[in-house]
Amino acid sequence: MEDIEKKIKALRDELNRYNYEYYVLSAPTISDFEFDRKMRELQELEAEYLEYADPDSPTRRVGSDLSKEFEQVAHKYPMLSLGNTYSEEEVRDFYERTARSLNEPFEIVSELKYDGTSISLTYEGGRLVRAVTRGDGVRGDDVTANIKTIRSIPLKLLGEGYPDEFEIRGEVLLPWSEFDRLNKEREEQEEPLFANPRNAASGTLKQQNPAVVASRKLDAYFYYLLGENLPADEHYENLRIARTWGFKVPDVMRVCHSLREIFEYIAYWDRERKNLPVATDGIVLKVNSLRQQRNLGYTAKSPRWAIAYKFQAERAETRLDSVSYQVGRTGAVTPVANLEPVLLAGTVVKRASLHNADIIEKLDLHIGDQVYVEKGGEIIPKIVGVNKEARSSSIGEKVGFISVCPECETPLVRMEGEAAYYCPNDSGCPPQIKGRVEHFVTRKALNINIGPETVEDLYEAGLVKNPADLYTLKVTDLLRLDRWARRSAQNLMASLEESKQVPFERVLYGLGIRFVGETVAKRLAAAFQSMERLERASFEELVAVDEIGDRIAQSVRNYFADEDNRALVRRLGEYGLRMEISDDILADASEKLKGLTIVISGTFTRHSRDEYKEMISRNGGKNSGSVSKKTSYILAGENMGPTKLEKAEKLGVRVINEEEFLKMLE
Repeated sequence: MEDIEKKIKALRDELNRYNYEYYVLSAPTISDFEFDRKMRELQELEAEYLEYADPDSPTRRVGSDLSKEFEQVAHKYPMLSLGNTYSEEEVRDFYERTARSLNEPFEIVSELKYDGTSISLTYEGGRLVRAVTRGDGVRGDDVTANIKTIRSIPLKLLGEGYPDEFEIRGEVLLPWSEFDRLNKEREEQEEPLFANPRNAASGTLKQQNPAVVASRKLDAYFYYLLGENLPADEHYENLRIARTWGFKVPDVMRVCHSLREIFEYIAYWDRERKNLPVATDGIVLKVNSLRQQRNLGYTAKSPRWAIAYKFQAERAETRLDSVSYQVGRTGAVTPVANLEPVLLAGTVVKRASLHNADIIEKLDLHIGDQVYVEKGGEIIPKIVGVNKEARSSSIGEKVGFISVCPECETPLVRMEGEAAYYCPNDSGCPPQIKGRVEHFVTRKALNINIGPETVEDLYEAGLVKNPADLYTLKVTDLLRLDRWARRSAQNLMASLEESKQVPFERVLYGLGIRFVGETVAKRLAAAFQSMERLERASFEELVAVDEIGDRIAQSVRNYFADEDNRALVRRLGEYGLRMEISDDILADASEKLKGLTIVISGTFTRHSRDEYKEMISRNGGKNSGSVSKKTSYILAGENMGPTKLEKAEKLGVRVINEEEFLKMLE
């Protein structure tokens, strides 16, 4: 047994070292195949010898368990924001102000300002014990389970000489390559695209399922060490040493001794940042000496010893080659500018969204125009202007929005009050047909185990023309198609069978009715309780439901007015999908909270936040994320957000605890 324990420990140390070499040093010493083989060996040993379990094992980075609601944790050292500057003159003012205040020689450490989401990690005895977001600067969310899935973050430190307890701060980032991959997936699912890597990283870090976090391949760079017994009095030296402990500390920091050196650093990275694998939006300047930092102190909002210089928005000029049009599952037609490839903010841009006909008209676009493409903080490329001075007599025709669908040639329509044009041929337009099936099978809807490529194959083979056709598939049908084996065909059959247990509100969401997203589907399901009642609902009955406006109500009415849609719903019911709220949920439903708007804040012991939200909805109440005059109560647990408490006191909103809330439902 002692040999087994040694082998497990040796494998863990080995894999931790390989992780460090691959994700931090970018210098792997073994192949992916060999790494995976060793990881499998460790997983098998840990599964067999549970007595040697270790929460910091490399095998735990996959993030397989659903985490609980995030707990709010107070920062030992407040996480203040930096003051921003936008010109060299303001940088000069900061430098001269620092010189006057210190009245002694000083050094400035220049660093890149990474555009991600701030994180603070606490280590004790060389092990990661807590990871907390910035929050409001005083308190943040404990996201330790999610942070442990980021492979460039050491769970157990390398080397020696680190303090018994210390804090290190950095930025969680989503690399450009992973950001592009994620947005491509979301575009295929017609889900809203992430605007930039910062939003994507922040949203990922707040996912309740660490497995999702692990799948998105976040990275983390570190820039500040705090604690009582740090190795050195210089900020730069502390970070250099922290790199030897396993932290990914950027090697682009520079110690500057004059304004000239600072301006050289800014100028260099304003050019070179576009070649970096992650997003940056400026330069951070910090006084190097920790003693001098303490002497300079803080204002109410930021340290006096540091400042951020923000880059100007990234822009490039390139040629507009053509405009193409995409049709989504709802029939919305989106114009896309096809550009001569140009490097912009670290990626080669070939296409940019033109949004709608109004934008095209406003820009006065012509094929062959030299156009300005911008990302700035927003990574989705957009055309922001035209270099009209560069136009010549050979310029192409003016860009005008198309009048017929590019896929089925049906005349397009434009709804009153909307910017988009739509193809009304929802039953005969291929992208709409395939798009609705793709939406139906997504995880948030029916969670059927196929993707867009499979939907395409099934459509082209004539096997699936609408979601109900999925339930007529047979293993023999699938085996006649390319790339299908009996095992994968049987897996799809099992997935289809499991989808029949999906709750009614997700079935409703899966239908893809325009403007009926997840939240609206839940509201409609709770209000009408069955597909049959919803189908018969009048416009007046629909708008009477909380948060259902005229546009949604009319869309629902239009959907059920179509005989093809009603036939689809009937078929889905015949194949066994849930067309009404289950009896156990109905038994718990009431109107005890009707007319009440409740905000949930903090962490709880009796039930999770999601369970409390469900109770509020089930009993006729309305959940809200922010406190306002319309708020009836705040259901408060431990570590309630101080901002919400302050606002509640100001507005006179009553704060209740778990016991008081549960008594309201008795």
